[in-house]
Amino acid sequence: MAEKMRLDRLLSECGLGTRSEVKTYIKKGRVTVNGAAVKDNGLKVDLSDDVVTLNGRQVVYEKFRYFMLNKPQGCVSATRDGLSATVLDLLEGEITRDLFPVGRLDKDTEGFLLITNDGRLGHELLSPRKHVDKHYIACVSKPLSPDQLAEFREGVDIGDEKPTMSAGIRLIESGSEVELYTEMAEVAGISAEDFQAIYEVTLQEGRYHQVKRMFEVFGSKVEYLKRISMGEVVLDDSLEPGEYRKLTEEEVEALRRG
Repeated sequence: MAEKMRLDRLLSECGLGTRSEVKTYIKKGRVTVNGAAVKDNGLKVDLSDDVVTLNGRQVVYEKFRYFMLNKPQGCVSATRDGLSATVLDLLEGEITRDLFPVGRLDKDTEGFLLITNDGRLGHELLSPRKHVDKHYIACVSKPLSPDQLAEFREGVDIGDEKPTMSAGIRLIESGSEVELYTEMAEVAGISAEDFQAIYEVTLQEGRYHQVKRMFEVFGSKVEYLKRISMGEVVLDDSLEPGEYRKLTEEEVEALRRG
């Protein structure tokens, strides 16, 4: 069955004005449906077939929107904050009133952050029961011993009600990878002298400061942290910190698969 929506609601949800503002546009004949000017606010338009324009420009309705943001340090993963800039402030030119970040990255953590208005997908990506992998790069002050690595993988007590779930951890040793992530840390203001090892960490949950707290159990401090992927979707390496782009249909489907 075709999905229909009132014309004034469509224009409003596309961020073209408040309900009262768009009613004025319609009344003045600035809105057309399939090439004909209309003045009925309550006209039901077919979202898949009808062509709607405002001032000659086609109005494209998207029920759900998905953005990949390369979150920089210094901004908060929230919809609003009284003290600091939020990740939504970085989506310049976008209508952000119904958008939210999926999960949180600490203020000093960089990397992949999904911003969307798809609440169902957001819930599924964050649910530990769905087993969606989140990959991080952690530059730490002290390397872990083989026994500590084994304990890390099994899950550790970080002071919560339950130990963490099992996690993946891999020491990054190859020259090209070490060089790449060292450069990333240095761009973020972290000197290579501040850390002694670089690890790739894989989690299927997202507790408060989880990666940092897991390393702290072993007396190692995370000096630099970056999330590089969620599920099968990898952070676009063409995005500088603070830049974003829309996800492709293929990336959205990959996230839905988990």
